[in-house]
Amino acid sequence: MTASALAQVDPATGGLLAYAGTFLLAAGVYSLTAHIAARNVLGDVPARRALLVGPVPAAISLLLQQYGVLAFVLAIATDFVLIRYVYRLKARTTALVTVIHLVVSVLVLFVVLSAYRLAGTAPG
Repeated sequence: MTASALAQVDPATGGLLAYAGTFLLAAGVYSLTAHIAARNVLGDVPARRALLVGPVPAAISLLLQQYGVLAFVLAIATDFVLIRYVYRLKARTTALVTVIHLVVSVLVLFVVLSAYRLAGTAPG
């Protein structure tokens, strides 16, 4: 497989259970990373607030995955709005939390995908 083929994302079709599982996993990861980002900027914050932030970007990512950049921009925009509303922050602080949320989410994704690829090269 070439490098360009590996870089392309081709959404696979699946049943309702596959979509539900993907959504729940993504919502959990986004909620966890939102909590990490909020704690990094704001200090001690309730974890329940992050549970309100995570599901919306997960739903947007899942439902609009075929639109690529549009889905990414919309997910970040809604993430900004939700963080601002849920944590009751000013715009500048909200932007900082949103950027850190994005960075932490990308780092977690990178680690998980790297571990998955590494496990795929194991002999046997």
